[in-house]
Amino acid sequence: MTAHTRTRAPATGGTALDEFTERLFGHLPRADQRRWARVYLQGLLTTPGKKTVRRLAASVTTSPTASQSLQQFINASPWEWDPARAELLRWVEERHPVHAWTIGQVCFPKRGEHSVGVHRRFDPVAGRIVNCQFGFGLFLSLDGMSVPVDWRLVLPESWSVDPALRRRARISPDVAHQSPESLVLALIDSTAARTSSVRVPVVADLSRLGSAAALIGMLGRRGHDFLVSVPPALTVCAAGPAHAGEPVRSTARVTTAGELARRGNTSHPYTAPPAGPAGRPQRLRIHSALVRVPGADLAVPGGQQTYRLFGEGGPGTGARAGGAVWLTNMSRHRMDDLLRLVRHSGRAAATLGVLADGFGLLDFEGRSFPGWHHHMTLMSAAYAYKGLPARRERWDRWAG
Repeated sequence: MTAHTRTRAPATGGTALDEFTERLFGHLPRADQRRWARVYLQGLLTTPGKKTVRRLAASVTTSPTASQSLQQFINASPWEWDPARAELLRWVEERHPVHAWTIGQVCFPKRGEHSVGVHRRFDPVAGRIVNCQFGFGLFLSLDGMSVPVDWRLVLPESWSVDPALRRRARISPDVAHQSPESLVLALIDSTAARTSSVRVPVVADLSRLGSAAALIGMLGRRGHDFLVSVPPALTVCAAGPAHAGEPVRSTARVTTAGELARRGNTSHPYTAPPAGPAGRPQRLRIHSALVRVPGADLAVPGGQQTYRLFGEGGPGTGARAGGAVWLTNMSRHRMDDLLRLVRHSGRAAATLGVLADGFGLLDFEGRSFPGWHHHMTLMSAAYAYKGLPARRERWDRWAG
């Protein structure tokens, strides 16, 4: 990677992008690596359409060897992505108050069998089995925006135990197969270790994870407030309301989360925001209940944790058919506050669509494990850089 490049002037302003690149990627030991990080970022910000390495290089540089050098930087250069992600987290926190850490799931459709971690699985969005990579991202939920700051790729056991596949994808010896629940927990642990701010609630969709109860318990043991969407079939134990000065009583009646969310024992009227510019606010009724979760009771040493479970409903219809079932350890919070956190989950999902359409989320064509993480890191940085300046100015005025 010694080719000299002459980059075209970025439409977003060269000095600011240079400073941003230096802050996030200044840990890279070589000047050419830092230069290629800058080229890749500028390409993601300015290249229309599909964000392949070849198109990124052609839109930013005049060097005939830029595409090859950029491919080398992303797929083969042995640079660490964790320091850049830690710096991105701090950069966002300095510019905007964070309201939640939201976990998003993303399916990367792939052709063939060579992309790292590729396997066949059921995609509920597509409604069929697809050949894909599958991963999780952690998003910082801001006012009206969610910014991804960390990622994990699901590595199926077949990829973990096959030496030939590991060599081909450049998977380091310390990377092994982990369950989706373990990967979600790793994202939360890593963000907790990096943040310089007060911990905020964790919002996550666990509705398709088989060990949701165990993950709920582990979040509780780590001291996190959380609001999670759980499988409707999750076994729960209804808990009776407490009298003044008394603990919550267990009714010892076991049921499912979906069943209890449909009828609950407490009803909360709620007006949902309009679905679109021409939509009207919709009157809904939230049904909630206090529950305990077998398998998660170790969250509180020497005791049992009580959670609030709820699901949305329409006027006179009970719970909305097929709607999400939410569980939280913030049982004393107002329902309006909990529903605001629910909306953060929807914003993270919408951000994935923006990343796919405008920042190359699904366009990475390399096959290496480091390459996937390099691309996801740079893509996250580009999204934050483009989306935050206006919000940064408003926050600076408020904080000043």
